Amino acid sequence: MLGIFDLGYGTASGEELAWQDFALCAETDPDIFFPEKGGSTTPATSVCSQCLVQAECLEYAISHDIRHGIWGGMSDNDRRRLSRERRRVSGMGA
Repeated sequence: MLGIFDLGYGTASGEELAWQDFALCAETDPDIFFPEKGGSTTPATSVCSQCLVQAECLEYAISHDIRHGIWGGMSDNDRRRLSRERRRVSGMGA
């Protein structure tokens, strides 16, 4: 099941990764989640919007600082923006 999720980032426990068993992206062409620079993210975000574990996927990508691909319906730029906003709101810096 690792396939699309095995990007060489640190290893996580089976419990932390249990959400992956329900991820729609695992049943979809992985190429749509890694569009060329300037390419459309719409196919990937459409899949993500239907996924039952979208929130878990997004949190995984943010907590592991994953910088490639569409995770939880967000691009790397979107995830970095969200992380900055969270830090700002929590008072942990810019």
